[in-house]
Amino acid sequence: MDHRQKQQRYQRMAEQLNSLLKTTNDPVSRMATIASLLYHKMRHFYWVGFYRLVDNELLVGPYQGTIACQKLPRDTGVCWAAINHRQTVLVPDVSLFPGHIACDARSKSEIVVPVTDTHGNITAVLDGDSDKKDTFDEIDAEYLSFIAEKIYRDASNSPQPL
Repeated sequence: MDHRQKQQRYQRMAEQLNSLLKTTNDPVSRMATIASLLYHKMRHFYWVGFYRLVDNELLVGPYQGTIACQKLPRDTGVCWAAINHRQTVLVPDVSLFPGHIACDARSKSEIVVPVTDTHGNITAVLDGDSDKKDTFDEIDAEYLSFIAEKIYRDASNSPQPL
């Protein structure tokens, strides 16, 4: 899929989420819906889901794909890097990322987006893995950030990314 096709698919999914997320404001339910939609619509994810920050521990939340690590060691790996730096982390080759946690040996590239509540507190991360190197780019980062914002905000009133 080229960049234009990827962007168009994300735009369609963002519109679809506006409708799907209207039925509940529950963040875990919204995470489950988002993970399912991404997994089934974006074929470059072989695993996609959420790790929730609960009592200063990073625990697996709703996801689609292979079996996940239930708990990620503190301050290790891509998910904790996104939390500690409060920003999206793109990893073209996970074998080069210091402290990468391999829940599945097939993971070759990864993207992690912090999820913040309406007060700006990080409550989770949206984590995507691919079994190919160099899979994720700035288009993924932009749209996944936009999608992550929908977890705690009124989905229908969210501005669309450019």
